[in-house]
Amino acid sequence: MGEIELDALAPWMGRTETKEDVLTQGLIDKFRATLGPHLWDGAGDVPLGIHWCIALDTVPAAALSADGHAARGGFLPPVPLPARMWAGGDVTHIAPLTIGETITRHSSIRDVVAKQGRSGPLVFVTVEHEYLSGNRLCIREQQSIVYREISTPRTGESAADAGDPTTLRSTLTPDPVLLFRYSALTFNAHRIHYDHIYATETEAYSGLVVHGPLQATLLLNLAADALKTSPYRFSFRGLAPLTLPCELQLHNEGTGASGTVWCQDENGLRSFSAEYAAV
Repeated sequence: MGEIELDALAPWMGRTETKEDVLTQGLIDKFRATLGPHLWDGAGDVPLGIHWCIALDTVPAAALSADGHAARGGFLPPVPLPARMWAGGDVTHIAPLTIGETITRHSSIRDVVAKQGRSGPLVFVTVEHEYLSGNRLCIREQQSIVYREISTPRTGESAADAGDPTTLRSTLTPDPVLLFRYSALTFNAHRIHYDHIYATETEAYSGLVVHGPLQATLLLNLAADALKTSPYRFSFRGLAPLTLPCELQLHNEGTGASGTVWCQDENGLRSFSAEYAAV
């Protein structure tokens, strides 16, 4: 991507938006029904990771692009690359959310950076979110979204200790029903998660893609279980697409008040990783 294109995206720097929602018991019940066995049971009334299901963009069907995402040029900049996905993020937990309160999400575009990747040009957009429950700041997050050309997705890191039982904590076998339910919870219409023909023929994946936020939610709860408290800091990044069919293995390598958690498939291919700390 050249300077002209980046100059065209400059007006989006500093752009802000505010969304409001009410954290209901109904949403929590649906979240628990979808991910229950893998949620930390010490979180109390509000499970960790549910903030990714609150104060969402509610784009009309007529305003969606062919991939199911919102058409570009609204809050997010109109990056002229066809594929986009979560690249990573950094979450700080300050206070718990409260059921029944209005949740306000303040968002702002912090950075737009172009890089050259192995598969071609990449553009990273950094968005900062602040979640308030009532008037209390509860969660601050920096989220990185990557835009790229459509090509055969790269493979990720295969761990030498892929079968090490000392770090393996649990497993699950994601299926289309799980992906559908999580798409519904997050009002995510990206077709790579439910349209097999689109995912394989248009975006060149080997199967339906397991959501990045879903994997981040599993790892966040795994970290909390290791700490026996909500991580104050949780920094995550995507390593490679995780596609169906697969076994999703959840691993933790902790050292008391901090550690590393990651998702990998049955072959040791790491798809998502995170660092966590209690303070």
